[in-house]
Amino acid sequence: MTDASVPPDTRTRIVEVAAGLLRDEGPAAVTTRGVAQAAGVQAPAIYRLFGDKDGLLEAVAEHVMSSFVAAKASVVEAAIETDADPVDDLRDGWRSQVAFGLDNPALFTLLSDPGRVAGSPAARRGRAVLEARVHRVAVAGRLRVSEERAVGLVQASGVGVITTLLGTPVDDRDPGLAEAVLEGLLAQILTDAPLADRTGHLSTVVAFRAVAPELDQLTAPERRLLAEWLDRVVDDQR
Repeated sequence: MTDASVPPDTRTRIVEVAAGLLRDEGPAAVTTRGVAQAAGVQAPAIYRLFGDKDGLLEAVAEHVMSSFVAAKASVVEAAIETDADPVDDLRDGWRSQVAFGLDNPALFTLLSDPGRVAGSPAARRGRAVLEARVHRVAVAGRLRVSEERAVGLVQASGVGVITTLLGTPVDDRDPGLAEAVLEGLLAQILTDAPLADRTGHLSTVVAFRAVAPELDQLTAPERRLLAEWLDRVVDDQR
């Protein structure tokens, strides 16, 4: 919901104030009156801009997720430019995601709501960043499962680890849990060395599938057919 009578910077200020209250004091602090007072506006302005508290929380979720995703995207771009090790980049992405969730429990709960994530442009961009990381691993010949499967495993494992740790009293948390899950995950999706998979050179097929759409020497129908063949080989190993 928008209101042309309210300057855009006012909307941004309200969202940023609400995000800060949510991060520092939890959901109970994000009241219409409290946000309006902290942002220096009248409560009716919030209703005109966001409809209600739920609308404001939706805007906060999208704002925070967009900022976090933009930071992750810049890291991936830098890794591509410097030709950084793709597996190390994937590790770094996992660690930053876990750290963000643990440092921002209220925001993580808000952002991990399946109903909210399903319609979130920022969530789709976040998945695209993860897909780019996994794609680099595949191109390097280090992936033993399909890119789609790897992305799903990373997402599910990350959300599970953060949820488990947040549900455990701080003093009782296993400090090595996140790294242990990461190592188990990587053992499942990675080969020990490029193009050296012992189960039938599956990593070679996955790497070839990753670059198949870029083979301009083939026609578009030929590239689609090649991708279909390679997908069949990968799917047969699931």
